[in-house]
Amino acid sequence: MNQKRYFIELSYNGTEYHGWQVQPNAVTVQERLDKALSTLLRQPIETTGCGRTDTGVHATQFYAHFDLNEVAAGQLDIQLARFVTSLNALLPFDIAVKRVFNVLVDTHARFSAMKRSYEYHIHFKKNPFKVNRSWLMHDFPDIELMNQAAGILFDYTDFSCFSKSNTQVFTNNCKIIRAEWQQNLDGLVFHISADRFLRNMVRAIVGTLVEVGKGKITPEQIRTVIESKNRSNAGSSVPACGLYLTEVLYPKTSNISEI
Repeated sequence: MNQKRYFIELSYNGTEYHGWQVQPNAVTVQERLDKALSTLLRQPIETTGCGRTDTGVHATQFYAHFDLNEVAAGQLDIQLARFVTSLNALLPFDIAVKRVFNVLVDTHARFSAMKRSYEYHIHFKKNPFKVNRSWLMHDFPDIELMNQAAGILFDYTDFSCFSKSNTQVFTNNCKIIRAEWQQNLDGLVFHISADRFLRNMVRAIVGTLVEVGKGKITPEQIRTVIESKNRSNAGSSVPACGLYLTEVLYPKTSNISEI
């Protein structure tokens, strides 16, 4: 029987979850979503996510897909607008579905994505409303030096030095297309976009750039770190609480961004 594929656009506060992906003996975002979908559709549903966020990491935009046979899809299509409301009613307060929509059956939430963007948030004064949502630092780093170092990232594609060890990937190559720090009223935000990211990559990059900002290494020494391809030469991973997946882009032919 033919299958129809549906995309879900959602957001979540990752504080209470062990990341996106289903894990044994741990509560994850995917587990909660799959359970709610299975309840509503009255059949086992397994979603595929656009990425794999770690424990405590947030997402303001995240996509997942699931498949249904023609009969079940026909029933869903009739009540698609109401379905989002029902799905949100079953999900906990810290997971919100924005929309559910049909896509071409070969559109893949993970492999069809062309670009992903993250933000990392840092604040410098104790603030109860930023607990688990931003990293509290006590000393203000040199943002100009950190941006000099961030600019060097564009000269490379192999980011093995920022990757978590023993990950099952075919390549550590990524094309970074944005990397910059911006200051706002509340602190600092690091913006980074690439075609793909390695596990723990953004948090390792931020940790290394913060070392530059604190004067522990110079911007040019970032080249030595990257060229070493050795994780132990890069900075420590910063806390997960400040990291947000903010945007996932797909080809225009998928119509995902236009629906």
